[in-house]
Amino acid sequence: MKPPESKCCSRREFLRHAAAVGGVVAAPYVITSNALGGDGRPPASERVVTGYLGTGPRGLLNIREQLTCPEAQIVAVCDVWQHVRDRAKGVVDAHYQNTDCRSYVDFREVLARDDIDAVGIATPDHWHVPMTIAAARAGKDVCTEKPLGISVAEDQACREAIRRYDRVFQYGTEARAVDACRLGCELVRNGRIGEIREIRVKSPNSVRGGSREAKPVPDGLDYDLWLGPAPWRPYSGCPNNGPSWYHVRDYALGFIAGWGAHPLDLLQWAFDTHLAGNWEVEGTGLIDTQGCNDAVRDWDVRLRFAGGITMTYWASGVPKEEPPQLAKLGNYAQLIGSEGWIAIYYANMMCEPVSLAAAPLGPDDVRLPISRGQERNFIECVRTRQTPVSHIDDAVRSDVISHLGDIAIRTGRKIAWDPTKEVILGDAEASRILTRAVREPWQF
Repeated sequence: MKPPESKCCSRREFLRHAAAVGGVVAAPYVITSNALGGDGRPPASERVVTGYLGTGPRGLLNIREQLTCPEAQIVAVCDVWQHVRDRAKGVVDAHYQNTDCRSYVDFREVLARDDIDAVGIATPDHWHVPMTIAAARAGKDVCTEKPLGISVAEDQACREAIRRYDRVFQYGTEARAVDACRLGCELVRNGRIGEIREIRVKSPNSVRGGSREAKPVPDGLDYDLWLGPAPWRPYSGCPNNGPSWYHVRDYALGFIAGWGAHPLDLLQWAFDTHLAGNWEVEGTGLIDTQGCNDAVRDWDVRLRFAGGITMTYWASGVPKEEPPQLAKLGNYAQLIGSEGWIAIYYANMMCEPVSLAAAPLGPDDVRLPISRGQERNFIECVRTRQTPVSHIDDAVRSDVISHLGDIAIRTGRKIAWDPTKEVILGDAEASRILTRAVREPWQF
């Protein structure tokens, strides 16, 4: 059997040859009216054929962005909610002015299609890693939304799969496409703030509430497939199938990871936390026992790296002394050095002194890769086999900070972390939380 990448390349070679000789191609390799390109659009043999898994609000935004990429062709959408997948199919069909896009309930049917090169994943968090691993095994490149996994073991398994199957992986932290964010990270990496002494990261807080009252499963929802690897529980409406699932630990880690992924990812872009020696992690937070939402909120996590650099990571609403210009922001990663500070947040940067923003970068300075959009960068890298601007290693490194903070809060004590071996040192109870049970048959 050919390796996954050769399957993708042979499909393109096949279409190129068929177009050249004017041959008829059997399904699914159908030469449609626009397959030969034109109007600035590459021919079908040069396009990346994609499917999208999870087409709710986030997924639909990504689909709309990918539709602006002439080098891509979306042929499949998948969601367990009928109205959601129907809406996504309608958007794709309207763009291409045909009805060729197929809709699916079960993502495995999408991954089984030989004509699909890559998939985007924008499901609830507990599906991110299982679907990414399944896609990699099927020979598909993957663009996966943040955060990565709901356990450290999931993160590690995901990274191993991407490496084993030699897949392109793009992490859905779109702020790396913002020029100001890239500049802020470049200034830090080139020593413009001097020796780094302290790191401060702020994120929007998790939300309490949610009902556990069982309700009938609505028509048009495959609820068992929505649950997938998560523990079974009765359907209760919005708390486990609406905005509140972000704050239910069976499906996510709360905003300590779900929103914190943005500033924590930018922190990784500016500073290699994994090179800072062993860590000490401790923290406080609240875990509600009433209602459905049981993710940590009001967290206040402190990290100390081996070199003496300290890091504080807290939720908005937790009292902290902040520079006035940062206090009004809901998220940021601030790196404080001997010569000033730089704060990078979702769509911009601030610095002190302000002259840092105009500091020129020379030809020998570190320059970070330029991205003109999450989906566009992904499609480009699928075609060129280059590493995307948001790659698997940084995805794992930023995610681990959220997990260790959560574990320190849940155990109520300081934990020690070896970032090289990726293990908790001398604490068997805390180490067990690095792994989550997975419901059959979704083990990976």
